[in-house]
Amino acid sequence: MTDPNAIQPSELDQLPDRDPEETAEWQASLDAVAKAAGPHRAAYLMRRTLERAEGAGIALPKLLETDYVNTIPTAAEPTVDGDEEMEQRITAWNRWNAAAMVTRGSKYGVGGHIATFASAAWLYETGFNHFFKGKEADGSGDQLYIQGHASPGIYARAFLDGRLNEDHLDNFRRETGGNGLPSYPHPRRLPWLWEFPTVSMGLGPLSAIYQARFNRYLTARGIKDTSASHVWAFLGDGEMDEPESTAALALAAREGLDNLTFVINCNLQRLDGPVRANFKIVQELEAQFRGAGWNVIKTLWGSAWDELFQLDTTGALVRRLREVPDAQIQTYQTRDAAYIREDFFGKDPALAEMAKLLSDDKILECFHVSRGGHEPRKVYAAYKAALAHKGAPTVILAQTVKGHTLGEGFASKNANHQMKKLTVDEFKAMRDRLDLPIKDSDFVDGVVPYGHPGADSPEVRYLQERRAALGGPAPARRVHPVPALPAPAEKAFAAFDKGSGSQNVATTMAFVRLIKDLVRDKETGKRWVPIVPDEARTFGMESLFPSLGIYSPKGQTYEPVDRDQLMYYKEAKNGQILNEGITEAGSMADFIAASTSYATHGEPMIPFYIFYSMFGWQRTADQMWQLGDQLGRGFLIGATAGRTTLTGEGLQHADGHTPVIAATNPASLTYDPAFAYEVAVIVREGLRRMYGEAKEGEDQNVFYYLTVYNEPLPQPAKPQGLGIDEGIVKGLYRFNTAESAGLTPQANAPRIQLLGSGTAIHWALKAQKMLTEEWGVAADVWSATSWTELRRDAMEADAALLRGEERVPYVRQALQGAEGPVLAVSDYMRQVPDQIAQWVEQDWSSLGADGFGLSDTREAARRHFGVDAESIVVAALAQLAKRGEVKATAVKEARERYGL
Repeated sequence: MTDPNAIQPSELDQLPDRDPEETAEWQASLDAVAKAAGPHRAAYLMRRTLERAEGAGIALPKLLETDYVNTIPTAAEPTVDGDEEMEQRITAWNRWNAAAMVTRGSKYGVGGHIATFASAAWLYETGFNHFFKGKEADGSGDQLYIQGHASPGIYARAFLDGRLNEDHLDNFRRETGGNGLPSYPHPRRLPWLWEFPTVSMGLGPLSAIYQARFNRYLTARGIKDTSASHVWAFLGDGEMDEPESTAALALAAREGLDNLTFVINCNLQRLDGPVRANFKIVQELEAQFRGAGWNVIKTLWGSAWDELFQLDTTGALVRRLREVPDAQIQTYQTRDAAYIREDFFGKDPALAEMAKLLSDDKILECFHVSRGGHEPRKVYAAYKAALAHKGAPTVILAQTVKGHTLGEGFASKNANHQMKKLTVDEFKAMRDRLDLPIKDSDFVDGVVPYGHPGADSPEVRYLQERRAALGGPAPARRVHPVPALPAPAEKAFAAFDKGSGSQNVATTMAFVRLIKDLVRDKETGKRWVPIVPDEARTFGMESLFPSLGIYSPKGQTYEPVDRDQLMYYKEAKNGQILNEGITEAGSMADFIAASTSYATHGEPMIPFYIFYSMFGWQRTADQMWQLGDQLGRGFLIGATAGRTTLTGEGLQHADGHTPVIAATNPASLTYDPAFAYEVAVIVREGLRRMYGEAKEGEDQNVFYYLTVYNEPLPQPAKPQGLGIDEGIVKGLYRFNTAESAGLTPQANAPRIQLLGSGTAIHWALKAQKMLTEEWGVAADVWSATSWTELRRDAMEADAALLRGEERVPYVRQALQGAEGPVLAVSDYMRQVPDQIAQWVEQDWSSLGADGFGLSDTREAARRHFGVDAESIVVAALAQLAKRGEVKATAVKEARERYGL
């Protein structure tokens, strides 16, 4: 049996001991303390010693977990710079109106949440009164990521300061009639108030980290000094279960983002029950954040607990608090003093003696309401300490009671997240609890009234004066009046008009070549933000490393292994490229921060994020939706696109559906260009629309998704003629006819229209030749650059017709008079081209790569999915045979000839 007193092996055994005798003396001292005063005293002394060592600058591993007590003792709390009584009254009004607006809206069945803001009110109010800088402050002000379920409290405050009226509050979650308020922070729905969408759990914390990082990027590159801006992210303890919530903690610590503070509302409850029923979420989060390198501040207990801690001379209280699981803490908040005496204090003789000194009222005050997150002095102390801490981000773990001040029917109840209203009697009790001057007669026909002290009341004047001192209202979104960016020189785009001759060029390489020219532009070049998730070499972008540099706050502290090569790996403090490692989620968070810089900082930036198309939308479509909500602008580039183009990579790399997912996002303009010159035209148009002079009625708050391919092929010259660029932008143009392709079909030969997108157009062109030379069929080939834009235009035309306006869809205009049936083909599932089928007047059929991808050569994969040139020929003959324009036997003959 192992001796429990024996010294166990540790990592320290691998280090040389210069003085074993001194080491033995220290160990003996520790043993003596443990024997004489107990292990808890020994542990306390060890922690104090480690704390002293850290303060003296001695490098030691940090403790990951501290006792279940406040980080900042009451005696160390700074004086609050303000009128605490006035702030209490302001907060009481906001609590009331937040509950009133949700309750009044409940009669419409639109939902809403009351308990979240009730628990977090002081976390917000303290910030609004003392810390959160507005847009008129130095730099760009602060960036606030508000917890989505707390939105009623933010609306209530905007109502108090005059930014909203009763009509707005009565239209909470009812937006169609005007003056409506969105359910959660949605910038697209309320763009003067909300900056950041946060209610898709986990995306708020991830985005906040990359926003703080992007702020530093702007400063390092000399675009704008953002050193006065601070990022505040308000989160729920249940939300921290989302993988995205903690995915970038190490990045924030590694880059020393002391311009970032997480405030986690630890009310110990998620939607259905306790966050950690049998454990302690605060302790878990503390260890997680400390381990990642964050500064941790715990604000757990209110001042009522001070007396209990003073009575705790043995450490029994601290030990008991640490061992009681969260679910039991919740139970104490709903039970009487007798139960708490027996279950909490009765477990330890020392605690039982302590309880004899406490009245029932004292016990109930401590266990029912006294939490650090409910006391402005303690929240103020935590915020001030967070801002003072340098070199690392800070997380504040603030313990609260979910449903605080709403009454016994709400506080700490498992179901309170789904409870949408209070009764009149509950409101009256709440009124008395908050000491608000609302009369019983104000409840007309059982409807709870809104409360307001008056536009010229001391409360409103105080609130507005505090905000004025901090730089104006918050939260607030403001698009600064910046001039449109000048268009880059036409030379960069025209370089692709002549084609590549005999040189094989993939459209991925064409895009990268275009970017190389655009980043050299004297006016706009510095505003490009290349973002790549550790695949730059895959996409042929390594040549940008030495010229642009990869952003790193430390620069390059080493000599790169490839320093003697032309395209060496160069990191720089002012680097332009954001190379995020293998994280699509982090790269998308980068993109969101850069794409909204025009509003956040008044500095328009042009991000492009290039990724394996399969791993962009499929993995991070939720963030693309967040991007659309946040009104972001930029270019998403799905590289190595298509189901059959990426040879050998197999099922999980073979993208056959991202245009379908992209089509579901109203803010995404989705293109599948076939040729280099199409890429250039689309990028030029995107720059004009998003960053240049917008046309009347044109929404600039869009982003572009371009699929590009890794298949090197000769790039043709842009066809001559009017309307080519317009067709590329709108989604369809005729690339050639059988005759213009140099083919000589017989007079009155059967004719078919072949529509291809992306790399599929090359199969269509081969099929065009085979149809004429082998089957006597004339085929015209069209480039469908955007099936989605064609569909949207057609849907708008349908809507116009319902309004009595005459409008013909562009796809119908383009194909008007085209002879024969239409056969569409793409390297994606048939659903992609089929988007436009109902608006095509000609007979319609399509081919696509439906099903799972596979590993093989391009040729074999295309034959497998039935999209190669031979398959197109057979499908074309089948369409013509249905119409009686070719013999039915031709279809069978073609199948046999081509081995299909």
